[in-house]
Amino acid sequence: MAEAPVTFPLAGRRIFVTGHGGMVGSALRRRLARVDCEILTATRSEADLRRQAETEAWFEANRPDVVILAAATVGGILANSTRPAEFLYDNMMIAGNVLEASRRSGAKKVLFLGSSCIYPRLSPQPITEEALLTGPLEPTNEWYALAKIAGMKLGAAMRRQYGCDFVAAQPTNLYGPGDTYDLESSHVIPALLAKTHLAKVHGDKEVEIWGTGKPRREFLHVDDLADALIFILEHYSAELHLNVGWGEDVSIAELAGMVAETVGFKGGFRYATDKPDGMPRKLLDTTRLLNLGWRPKIGLREGLADAYQWFRKNSDQLIAS
Repeated sequence: MAEAPVTFPLAGRRIFVTGHGGMVGSALRRRLARVDCEILTATRSEADLRRQAETEAWFEANRPDVVILAAATVGGILANSTRPAEFLYDNMMIAGNVLEASRRSGAKKVLFLGSSCIYPRLSPQPITEEALLTGPLEPTNEWYALAKIAGMKLGAAMRRQYGCDFVAAQPTNLYGPGDTYDLESSHVIPALLAKTHLAKVHGDKEVEIWGTGKPRREFLHVDDLADALIFILEHYSAELHLNVGWGEDVSIAELAGMVAETVGFKGGFRYATDKPDGMPRKLLDTTRLLNLGWRPKIGLREGLADAYQWFRKNSDQLIAS
C-alpha cells in the first residue's frame, strides 16, 4: 500500500523532543538523526515541564516549530497503585503546560503521546480509537489514564478553538533500549528481563510473576514507535488520535517463556495469583495507521534480544546483579 503524501515536511524544522532522556525520547532522537532538522531538548533543571512559568519561559526563548510530547511520569501496576497523586498531577501539568506554551509560542505542529491504558477495561478487542470514554477504566492505571485522556482532549479542544495542528498517538505497550528496570516501577517486559536475568545469575529455580499469566498484551519496540511518530507528523492532521501497535498479542505466560529463551534461563515461573492482572486483554486496532501506509518492522523475539543486549551492557547502572 502506498504511503499517504507528506503534508508536513520536517526538514529544516526546530523539533523539541520532551522527555528526551527517556526510552521514547531517546528513540525519537535516534530516528530524527536521519532527518535534516534541529533537535531541541531541555533537562528538568532547564525547564520543569510541571511548572507553568518555567515551561512558558523556555518556549518563549526557544520557539520550536514542532513539539513531540513524550515527557511523562510512568510506571507499572505497582507504581500506579502506590503513587496515584503523582501520576495524575505530574502528567496533567506536563500536558497542560506544554500544549498551552506550544500554542502561545506559535508551534506549527504538536504530537501528543498517550497510552493504550486510556481505553475502557473491557473494551471490545481489538480496540478501535472510537472506544475512548465508552466504559470504566482499568483501576490499576486509571490515574495515569485520566491524565493522558485530559491531555489528548485538551489538544483536540485547542485544534477546534484555535486551529492548532495538534495530533495525538496512542501506542501499545512499549519496550526496548533505555527502558526502566527498577522493579518498583518498571513495566512487564523490563521487569521480566531483569528478574529472569538475576535468577539465572544467582542460580534460582523460579521467577515470580504478578497475576495469573493469562492476560494478553501487545508489544511494540520503541524504535518502531519512533518511526511511526515521525510518519504521523509528516502524513497526518486530524482531531482523532491514532492507535500505534504491532497488531498481535501474546499472553503474559507466553511472554515469560520467550524472555526465558532470550535470557537463557532454564528454571520455571511462579504466578502470584493474589496480585492484580490488570486489563484482561489489550490489543489495538491499528487499521487507520496501516491504511496510511506505515508498518512496524521489529518482531517480538528480535526486539527482546535487542532489549536484553542493551540491559546487559547497562545492568551495573540499572540494578544490582
